[in-house]
Amino acid sequence: MKDDPRRRDPAAYPWQLELAPRYGDMDANGHLNNVAIAQLFEETRVQFNWQSAQLFAGSRPRFLAAHVAIDYLAEGRYPGAVTMALAVNHIGNSSFRMAKAAFQGGTCIALCDSVLVFRSPEGGPATIPPALRERLEAHRLRG
Repeated sequence: MKDDPRRRDPAAYPWQLELAPRYGDMDANGHLNNVAIAQLFEETRVQFNWQSAQLFAGSRPRFLAAHVAIDYLAEGRYPGAVTMALAVNHIGNSSFRMAKAAFQGGTCIALCDSVLVFRSPEGGPATIPPALRERLEAHRLRG
């Protein structure tokens, strides 16, 4: 993740949102705690997935997080909004990989990769439906 310069450029991510860290997200040194940053990435993934649910009438798609990796690149500070950015960088038959980044004050403070598996109503892996695949394709990492 660290070696791909696109990952540290906010313009490479087609989907973004602002999140406000809480006072309790600080560690003893006044930095954003690594667990708090992981929670910001989780919130970003969930918000994106909930928006994807609008494609499905009656029931939302279900995803299983199969893998999560985070690289911490710089200190995050409190207070201060964090721009969370998300892109899709691989789509398979039943899973896809999200590339996420956290920016504060124009600096990339962390990168995150997540592998998500699309689940059938019965709970096992299922083929990603065409409408969802189209939505994911529209959010490919740029550059």
